[in-house]
Amino acid sequence: MQSELSLWTRDPLAEVLPYCEEQGIAFLPFSPLGRGFLAGRFASFDDLPEDDFRRRLPRFQQDALRANLAIVGRVREIAERAGITPAQVALAWLVAQGRYVVPIPGTKTPKYLADNADAGDVELSAAALADLDALPAPEGGRY
Repeated sequence: MQSELSLWTRDPLAEVLPYCEEQGIAFLPFSPLGRGFLAGRFASFDDLPEDDFRRRLPRFQQDALRANLAIVGRVREIAERAGITPAQVALAWLVAQGRYVVPIPGTKTPKYLADNADAGDVELSAAALADLDALPAPEGGRY
């Protein structure tokens, strides 16, 4: 089963993911880094290239983006405490959602690929998972 799931889009957690777990069905979350946002590489709307499709998405619009940067700030804090990247935190949180969860992040560079692969070795503490679970919903719709 493939659907969007991330710290930014949690809808499948309520019904779809539990059903997959009960049935032994793999769940492959796409966009596990929230279209790259959860990797912590953006500080403002101006950081997005002029031709970047994300400039048209509601969550990346100026007002929503300012609010959503607080979410990334918390992810970054957790990453710094654990000595890992924000992307690794986001991916490790996904893996912690169930044994059949296999995130499928996209990547643009070999370094990001290595970082994403290393997230498979990350086990977040119960406190970190609780902090991530308590993050607010993002501002703005997905599309």
